[in-house]
Amino acid sequence: MELENLLNKYFGYKTFKTGQKEVISSLLGGNHTIAMLPTGTGKSLCYQLPGYCLDGQIIIISPLLSLMQDQVEQLMKFGEKRVIALNSFLDAEKRGYVLRNLTKYKYIFVSPEMLSLPIIMKRLQALSVSLFVVDEAHCISQWGFDFRPEYSKLGEYRDQLGNPLTLALTATATKKVREDIIQSLDLQNYTKIESTIDRPNIAFYIEEVPNYYDKQSRLIELVCQLQKPGIIYFSSKKIAEQMASLLADKGISRAMAYHGGLDQEQRILIQQQFIHGQLDVICATSAFGMGVNKENIRFVIHYHMPMQMESYLQEIGRAGRDGEKSIAILLYSPGDEQLPVQLAESELPSEQQIDWLFSYFPKEEKLIDHFLEMNQHLREDGGFSEIQWRIIQDFIKKPLEIYSLEHLKKGLKDFVNDRLKVKKGSIHYLKKWIKSESCRRELILDYFDEEPVKGRNQNCCDVCGIQFEQYHAQAGIQSYPVKDETWKDYLANILLNREMSK
Repeated sequence: MELENLLNKYFGYKTFKTGQKEVISSLLGGNHTIAMLPTGTGKSLCYQLPGYCLDGQIIIISPLLSLMQDQVEQLMKFGEKRVIALNSFLDAEKRGYVLRNLTKYKYIFVSPEMLSLPIIMKRLQALSVSLFVVDEAHCISQWGFDFRPEYSKLGEYRDQLGNPLTLALTATATKKVREDIIQSLDLQNYTKIESTIDRPNIAFYIEEVPNYYDKQSRLIELVCQLQKPGIIYFSSKKIAEQMASLLADKGISRAMAYHGGLDQEQRILIQQQFIHGQLDVICATSAFGMGVNKENIRFVIHYHMPMQMESYLQEIGRAGRDGEKSIAILLYSPGDEQLPVQLAESELPSEQQIDWLFSYFPKEEKLIDHFLEMNQHLREDGGFSEIQWRIIQDFIKKPLEIYSLEHLKKGLKDFVNDRLKVKKGSIHYLKKWIKSESCRRELILDYFDEEPVKGRNQNCCDVCGIQFEQYHAQAGIQSYPVKDETWKDYLANILLNREMSK
């Protein structure tokens, strides 16, 4: 049966999106495949459809619980009941039932952390795995924007499962990161399918505002004017909550804050309300977006400067998945780059923390790994965050030539410094992009080693020219008195009081 017929039969679509058919054809031809497809082009279909053509189970490695749940629900909406996510949402009784009956499931979603558990791996090894899928594969590379130490072990887990047919999926990976993915997964013979990262229906607009106060006022004005729904990204949970509260209190928009500090039930509820049109605006941290299957998002605003081009492109890629015109706005104030630098530094253990930790290590190097496992209180005593502690544990577990504790300590410090150098380089590049007077789109394409597009979009970017009114809400709909000076004075007082109360 032709692939288009299968697509229509199981998913109700008549045509494939960019790159989907090429990826599926490659897999059905028995080729390991690494696919870089733009955000919003339906990467999940690249493993969902082959599931109906291949015998055995499809194992999908996914980095986030919310992403797993969303993909499980997507499959269920299409009538597929043989799908399960092995994660903390399953209570002990349900988990036991699932593990005893894994052969009943076709699509099995699992986190890399769960794969490290012997009982999980033993159950998966008993299956006939026909496809091993690594979603968000850029998490594998230490040079990727969202490096996860647990992802670097996926090559080992793949080997334990008998090196099954493998698909690595990503939307934003530089050439270096793609090479790292291939090497880490130990893909000897593979097919690369790389579609352009360009989304021509998304216009780029950067606006520089003089200070933090003016940025708040401008954000409110934009939310009033722009067609909705939309997402506003913040680097601060507190500010995301404050702005969502202000928007909702004034009746400017049906808005809610979304960030990693909320419990899982709250996050899923807010995500579902947004997807089903019960909310107009989400004030979010980077925790929001992966797997959010909402096609009509009309704008994405970045209130704070992102840490790198890859994450920026992934986040704005949540707009305009229906192909209609959408806009990505970044508000920049002088000095904004200091916050991402601080965040980058906080993600990594400091030299002082490393020195403190090594002062507790036993003399016998072979016992260090066991020592960390037995002395988890050191994480709290040393003020290590979860990701800092994972980085240290992962580094120490690597098969290194260790001549002494000093050699190991120096190696860890060098690793941390290299990571920080890369992160600061990414921030520096993004600031150069913000300050540039060249076409925004062409600079992004150049960053990912792509050729410039032929012919300019009618609405390309603020440098090439944008008809900004095209992105406004229709007359009489979602209109607010943004030009009313009394209203603006009232708003100014609210913002000033909030700022002074911090």
